[in-house]
Amino acid sequence: MMDAFSCDNCGRVYPDEGVVHVCPHCGGVYDLSGGLPYDPRQIDGSLPGIWRYRHTFGLPDEAPVVTMGEGGTPLVLARAFEKEIAFKLEYLNPTGSFKDRGTALLTGILLGRGVEAAVEDSSGNAGASFAAYAARAGIRARVYVPDYASGPKQAQIGVYGADVLRVPGPRSAAAGAVLQAVEAGAVYASHAYLPFGGPGMATIAYELVEQLGRPPGTVIAPVGHGSLLLGIARGFSALKAAEVIDTIPMMVGVQALACAPLWALFSMGPAGLGRVVEGETLAEGVRIRHPLRGDALLAYMAEHGGLFLAVEEGDIPPGRAELAHRGFYVEPTSAIVWPALAQVVNRVPEPIVAVLTGSGLKAPF
Repeated sequence: MMDAFSCDNCGRVYPDEGVVHVCPHCGGVYDLSGGLPYDPRQIDGSLPGIWRYRHTFGLPDEAPVVTMGEGGTPLVLARAFEKEIAFKLEYLNPTGSFKDRGTALLTGILLGRGVEAAVEDSSGNAGASFAAYAARAGIRARVYVPDYASGPKQAQIGVYGADVLRVPGPRSAAAGAVLQAVEAGAVYASHAYLPFGGPGMATIAYELVEQLGRPPGTVIAPVGHGSLLLGIARGFSALKAAEVIDTIPMMVGVQALACAPLWALFSMGPAGLGRVVEGETLAEGVRIRHPLRGDALLAYMAEHGGLFLAVEEGDIPPGRAELAHRGFYVEPTSAIVWPALAQVVNRVPEPIVAVLTGSGLKAPF
């Protein structure tokens, strides 16, 4: 049974057979049905990486474990803005980004349901992750990418054996192209639509508490579709429900000002939508005009007192350089956390954790 996941519109649970990216009854998006069932007594140290938290994933018992050792990334302290900031090095996952935590779970679902070929759309990191894990599972992959995606990301997708289809125009054009393939019968292994990766992102929260020995005061991360920050937030909620922690950290989502829909809505309400464009930005990983997890993340922020920030384009390269000077070589999308830190470092609870999402080797200037 897949009752851990249900339609956010009509409430029907995810089908027990096949792979659908939206609810076939009403067109709604699937999400977690409730809280994550974290139980420290059920952590299985004999399983690799994030899979030791398998009891929280909501996957069928028969879903295979597909892994390349994702998770367990370092948490490294560095001096920034006259404070000690903890940086979570998600770019050290197997394919160079945090996406592997979600892709591992998604690939297990695909493999368990007999999927032999699937399509995905991505600005780079999710596509590379899917291509790698599909290769690991013996699934043929085709990835639609915007043609502006960095060369190294496109090359990485292709070298795993996936077909790379370059789509001219904005990120949304690649999303439209993949949906045409889905309408023609392709299985859509969407990291954005499918809900299975969310519990994988939650494992970052579990690791942070283990590494710090307490909950962070604040967690700062880039936001595109919102699955990363929402997953981390839900992980902390699960820890609190299990009485492992007493307080939930403040969550801070960062977007590039060139494409900052959640910041605009959060800061200005519905009137902010008129200011949202899909502008060009070095932070290609968060160039998402219509975030699929946006409503859920906005609701979480409103309930728990989180923040959204937007950073100027000119602040991204200096931010990347500052991180590199501390030993962290990240892509521009990750670097937006640095100017975000500058905005809030003296007014958010400590300790502060900044999540560095993607490797600099993917997008060298």
